[in-house]
Amino acid sequence: MNYFSLSSNALLLAFILLLVAIIPFGFATKTRHAASWKMALALTWLAFISQMVYFVARWRAVGHAPVSNMYEFMTFFGIMLIGAVLLISSLYKQWSIGFFAIPITLIILGYGSVFSNKAMPLIPSLQSHWLAIHVITVAASSAILSVAFITSVMYLLKTAKARSIKWLEFVMFQLVVVVGFILISTFCQLFLNPQTVKFTNKEGETELATYILPIITSNHAEAGLFMLSNSIDAKKLNTIVWSFLVGGVLYLVIRLVVRKTFCELLKPFTLRMDLKLLDEISHRAVLIGFPLFSLGGLFFAMIWAQIAWGRYWGWDPKEVWALITWLFYAALLHLRLTKEWEGERTAWLAIIGFGLIVFNQVFVNLVIAGLHSYV
Repeated sequence: MNYFSLSSNALLLAFILLLVAIIPFGFATKTRHAASWKMALALTWLAFISQMVYFVARWRAVGHAPVSNMYEFMTFFGIMLIGAVLLISSLYKQWSIGFFAIPITLIILGYGSVFSNKAMPLIPSLQSHWLAIHVITVAASSAILSVAFITSVMYLLKTAKARSIKWLEFVMFQLVVVVGFILISTFCQLFLNPQTVKFTNKEGETELATYILPIITSNHAEAGLFMLSNSIDAKKLNTIVWSFLVGGVLYLVIRLVVRKTFCELLKPFTLRMDLKLLDEISHRAVLIGFPLFSLGGLFFAMIWAQIAWGRYWGWDPKEVWALITWLFYAALLHLRLTKEWEGERTAWLAIIGFGLIVFNQVFVNLVIAGLHSYV
């Protein structure tokens, strides 16, 4: 059996099922039509099963837990997010969460798809069972904390005033920028030939880097409008610049076509939602996700670091931002439990926390050079 083909086909099927599920989820969220709920749930469960088929088949194909590169990590993140949504939604009977969570999952899966899905041999530091333990726990905790982000966005869409809505629209814009990244990366892979550029690395040696549409390049490179020092991965930062350009154009086009902000488009889907319940779900998600992140993102990570590099802590950029994320969620829980913060204030904190997770998993992984950089 070709497990690679099975895994790819299963993941594609899951993507299609989730895309289709948005329609009955949206209809059911606005009307509470029972048949629509059942159809949406059936499609989501089928998608989750298909995702699990991908994961198991990919594991069989590569011979280790498929979480060793950006494609595998983001794909597994998407699996865990759908699993978390199904679990929390079933506990609280708030299936409307799926209407807002599935687009986020599709963006995550689409983001992962632009990276290479080829299986590469693990480098020595990754040849450990702690790879699966650490990364799977981090992905699971990040997915649960993402539920807090989703329910917080739902809460603010229903309650936020004009000033807060402007900031919430900025959050929506950032999601469109990620879609811009997916579009420009896919377009370049399909239709453009890469350009090889020479540059001088930190040791003064000449290296080659492959760019598509270079705007920003490394120091002493042969192409590009702007040049950066080698402490920043200019090739990946170049992609981020293009993402903002394409995402900005896409956002403006959508605004001109529908003549509404994203918040105005989504607000009608929140009219039937219980604010107290949304706030409670967000709080419970943080209560579950935070200790899980503490376990996987810090405790398991330090054990693996000791085995792989001979030290528990090394102030690598990924380690620093994991600590910042942990401290932020600790502060969120402290304010919630001791200062009795709730509602809009903690909703914004949950959104900022999700931003820290995305920054750590995406920007730090891709742009800032370090031992934890994914490819």
